[in-house]
Amino acid sequence: MRSPFNDIVMIQSQGSRILLLDSTRNIHSIYTEGQKLTGSYWDEFACLPAVVPKGPIAILGLGGGTAAHLMLDLWPSLELEGWEIDEILIDKARKHFYLSDLEKCNEAGGILHVHVGDALSPMAVVPGGFSGIIVDLFSDGKVLPQLQEVSTWLELEKRLMPNGRIMVNCGGAHAEACSSEDENYSIYFSCSEGVSVYNPTITALCTSFPGNLSWRKMEEGESLNYLALTGPPPDLSAWSAAVPSQLSSNIKKWKPFQLS
Repeated sequence: MRSPFNDIVMIQSQGSRILLLDSTRNIHSIYTEGQKLTGSYWDEFACLPAVVPKGPIAILGLGGGTAAHLMLDLWPSLELEGWEIDEILIDKARKHFYLSDLEKCNEAGGILHVHVGDALSPMAVVPGGFSGIIVDLFSDGKVLPQLQEVSTWLELEKRLMPNGRIMVNCGGAHAEACSSEDENYSIYFSCSEGVSVYNPTITALCTSFPGNLSWRKMEEGESLNYLALTGPPPDLSAWSAAVPSQLSSNIKKWKPFQLS
């Protein structure tokens, strides 16, 4: 099905419902009955509540609701505010990915409020600010170009309450050997010994949050994407102890951002 924003394809595979949205055939959402963990970057989003104040958490780029399902399963009392620009996609997600179940207040008081519209609009705010913002915004398999602009991140920072954080799916990265003589040296960061990577979204984040950015690379088989987290580098031991046990081992893979 074609919407004004996406080529929407839903498939059933080995007990899972999978959402594909563009010509890359990348998986944008997945739903498996009785199994919320995905083994991909959505699991990392579910770790965010442990390092932010109590309060509403925004999901910018709701898609089929994979992150929302997982977060409300692990943290039932959360108040989630999800933005998705594609109304047809939301209608399909309510029917085929059980998104509508999350729009009803659960026994712990948790709920997902769905907003159809531009996640980067000035209207995507709540009184008092968000405790956390999850950014997962892609079009045609690529991170939205606005996320490569410092002004975007400075504006999103204004939507946080004090001590709030932003967690970002930064997509993949171009990797190559790099030295300080490279004219683009300042926009590379170390991934492993002798290799540096370039990711324009992380570059913009580094400029926006100097000294207050952490990152991790998803492993092969998880998606190979880079994730970023704003705010002072968290205490990884405390963070690991605060998340559900099935997610704790992933926390130690986060590290403070350092330019090459």
